[in-house]
Amino acid sequence: MKLHDLKPAEGSHQKKTRRGRGLGSGLGKTAGRGHKGQKARAGGAIRPGFEGGQMPLQRRLPKRGFVNPFRVEYEVVNLADLNRFDAGTEVTPDLLKTARLVRRNRPVKILGDGEIDRPLVVRAQAFSKSAVAKIEAAQGRAEVI
Repeated sequence: MKLHDLKPAEGSHQKKTRRGRGLGSGLGKTAGRGHKGQKARAGGAIRPGFEGGQMPLQRRLPKRGFVNPFRVEYEVVNLADLNRFDAGTEVTPDLLKTARLVRRNRPVKILGDGEIDRPLVVRAQAFSKSAVAKIEAAQGRAEVI
């Protein structure tokens, strides 16, 4: 097979339909838009949620709840994921980011899911109680930054 023999699979490539190009095309005159009215006009789209002037649903329903502006959202890492580091390694949020255990630039919280079998110095913004207990049981240290 050569480069000039390559072509798309049979039936996978269709020509773009050209609307409004004469009666013989089957999509001439009104170009499939029907006759007159708002939907036949250019730019005549009706925005989502519009109910013809009736008070729309999203305004009829009451507002509920409370969003705390001071809430801190953490990037969580489980203890089982820390076993990939060698014993005695100092695990920091920057190291977790380079290891792709953390994606966003948020504070890091270490959770106690799984087991850890080597002593590590773990530095993070927050720890769960079980994570601290398991790190110290493996002769490591959990330090809050």
